[in-house]
Amino acid sequence: MPLFIRLASVLLLAGALNTFALAEGLPAPARTQTQTQTLLPFASPEGLDRLSRSTAKSDFAPLANQFEPQATIAFCAPATAAIVLNALDPQGVEASHDRSRLTPSDTRYLPRGLELTDRRYTQESVIAAGRKTRAQVLGEPMAVEGRMVRDGGYQLRQLDELLRAYKVATRLVIVDNQKPEAEIRRDLVENLQRGGDYVIVNYLRSAVGQAGGGHISPVGAYDAATDSVLVLDVHPSHYPWVWMPLATLIQGMRTRDGAENRGYILVRPR
Repeated sequence: MPLFIRLASVLLLAGALNTFALAEGLPAPARTQTQTQTLLPFASPEGLDRLSRSTAKSDFAPLANQFEPQATIAFCAPATAAIVLNALDPQGVEASHDRSRLTPSDTRYLPRGLELTDRRYTQESVIAAGRKTRAQVLGEPMAVEGRMVRDGGYQLRQLDELLRAYKVATRLVIVDNQKPEAEIRRDLVENLQRGGDYVIVNYLRSAVGQAGGGHISPVGAYDAATDSVLVLDVHPSHYPWVWMPLATLIQGMRTRDGAENRGYILVRPR
């Protein structure tokens, strides 16, 4: 694609994101020209080309096959957990039937004993495995170090605790100022080259050139030519899947969230 067409597409995207921020009453983030130009929508011609040539995309198809958007603005972590757990267990062998989305009238005329739901992990069911209640995820005050605070959504360590309640092994990595970029790159690239294990990232949107606060999503691929990763954003009505330079993602992870920095979780079968 000619360079001027690519630049025009990015500028149009940037304008749309600023419009959204203003419409929602959010301040448009202070973005540098470099940040604005580096987030490439996956659905663009160049975005599809990157996936085609990538040699580290083993996770893409299983995650895309199980993908679902977050149900509420606080559910980026439960949505990500459900996607990853379903990718690890696509037949739902270890999952249960979640009937929370059914109403009493849904089964009124069905034959007795017919099960409407499949065995699979859902955003609603995974929350029950963690210590954080649904009400607390949605903002109910909870005790933290002796104080009652609102801690909506999930911090990365809370999500790691939830995942470990299932039959998976995790490695939580906090990206503080001492964590070398080379180690982070090796962890993510090696994981994306292998099948059967997955990467979940937690970053600050405003630190990567997007509007908003902390966010969690899975990663689907790595493109060596541009040193970028494909973030499968679980809030697609807010932002599409994007190729994000790995250095930009690390910048977004190297930010404070409560008691510690953000980071990533590597998830594999136990």
